[in-house]
Amino acid sequence: MNAPTYRALRPRRAAGLPPGQRELASMPRFADDPRRPPPPRRVSPTLRLELPDVSVIEVAELTGRHHLTADFHCVTTWSVRGLTWSGTLLTTVVAEALGSTGLDGLPPFAIAEGSDGYRAVFSTDDVRRDDVLLATHLDGRALDDRHGAPLRLVTPRQYGYKNVKHLATLRFVEDRLRSTLGPKEHLRARVDLEERHARLPNWMLRRPYRALVPITAILAERAAERAASHAENPRR
Repeated sequence: MNAPTYRALRPRRAAGLPPGQRELASMPRFADDPRRPPPPRRVSPTLRLELPDVSVIEVAELTGRHHLTADFHCVTTWSVRGLTWSGTLLTTVVAEALGSTGLDGLPPFAIAEGSDGYRAVFSTDDVRRDDVLLATHLDGRALDDRHGAPLRLVTPRQYGYKNVKHLATLRFVEDRLRSTLGPKEHLRARVDLEERHARLPNWMLRRPYRALVPITAILAERAAERAASHAENPRR
């Protein structure tokens, strides 16, 4: 992969985007801490699903592949249009785990955790939508380390910080727990309502967030490249 340039990573004005968003031509690697490399690759896309009774779900064996084409919106104001994710609908996974119990009795909060230690908190209503996907592929290719291999939570109506990469565990709980982003994370994070932050108004966030997009993406890409190089040549 060719390293993205600073110019290519500057979000551009474009018609038809949600409030405050600007467009990027392609999907960069992005992270709250861009210096952190991807975690060691897990062998297969498995999900530990914790319900009232703990279940371990082998996502790859559940159902046929489901395809979802949607725009991706980062809270830092960049958007990439028309990505096609493939995987298994989360509602299908949960329904199969619960059997005849159904989805109505789930606890009010969900906690999604990645194998890199990142944690996001949800209202259960938001992960029960019929467009929330446990993705194993992006645009026809298996997810790579840059974009969350081997399994990523994709929730297109919410900002990117809810789309947990390297997804390992999903828990449904009665009490709202703390997330990695703490007070920066809005519980709902709905893009169409511009719920960027739990406390601060959007006018305070758009400009500083947008200014940091290129350097954050470049640092994140370099961290992934260093990790890949080390994996190929561990004695270097």
